[in-house]
Amino acid sequence: MSAQAQNSADSRLRDFVDAHPRLFVLTGAGISTDSGIPDYRDRAGQWKRTPPVTYQAFMHELATRQRYWARSLVGWRRFGRAAPNATHRALAALEQRGQVELLVTQNVDRLHQQAGSLRVVDLHGRLDEVRCMACDWRQGRHDFQRELVMRNADWAHLNAADAPDGDAELDGHDFARFDVPPCPACGGIVKPDVVFFGENVPRDRVDAATRAWSEADAVLVVGSSLMVFSGYRFVAAAARTGKPVATVNLGVTRADPLVTLKIDAPCAGALAFLLER
Repeated sequence: MSAQAQNSADSRLRDFVDAHPRLFVLTGAGISTDSGIPDYRDRAGQWKRTPPVTYQAFMHELATRQRYWARSLVGWRRFGRAAPNATHRALAALEQRGQVELLVTQNVDRLHQQAGSLRVVDLHGRLDEVRCMACDWRQGRHDFQRELVMRNADWAHLNAADAPDGDAELDGHDFARFDVPPCPACGGIVKPDVVFFGENVPRDRVDAATRAWSEADAVLVVGSSLMVFSGYRFVAAAARTGKPVATVNLGVTRADPLVTLKIDAPCAGALAFLLER
């Protein structure tokens, strides 16, 4: 993008934000790449890597749980230390200006909260906590990491490329002897407190998001291709009622035919004006 085109895009986004005092904000993986967390899709909206584990496979296949937790043991060392970046801070500043009706994030990294945003719904849950699927026992992910390492010390020194879900690329390893900790309260299956593919988003989160976009003046999508229906549905519903929609994302989004304003640019640069005020 030329400097002139960039200035024009910045100006149009600034005007969009200034014109709509109550924004429904939806964010995705593209806002956390500057924090060192990889995203899922390329500019064309296609998977960059093997799609994430499904709920059905995790719950019904020990081998899937062994593979998941082995990858998570290695990946959490960096994911658990990720810090908010300029995009998170810009959206926190937008909330401080009183313009955020609600921020709904498809991310599970809790970086919006670390940056200071308060009006947040974690649509797909949070990776910093685990829960038992039988008795709902819960524990912080850092504590669960210590249990994983204690049971699987040989895995603690492996190094691998990070993957988007807080895990790591460990293709080629044998996971058959990986010891997955059961729930200490009832012996049940322990799962990260996130919504896996094939799992339903809790109804209260959907209802909160629906109320928020209904009461907002416009929708601002940041860092999401909207290829996953759980987030796209809010944007599509808002657009059907005539609410203006702006997207800030590198490449295509599923909502391109619906948007009022499309900014194809890195999130931090496009929202930098919010940190200048």
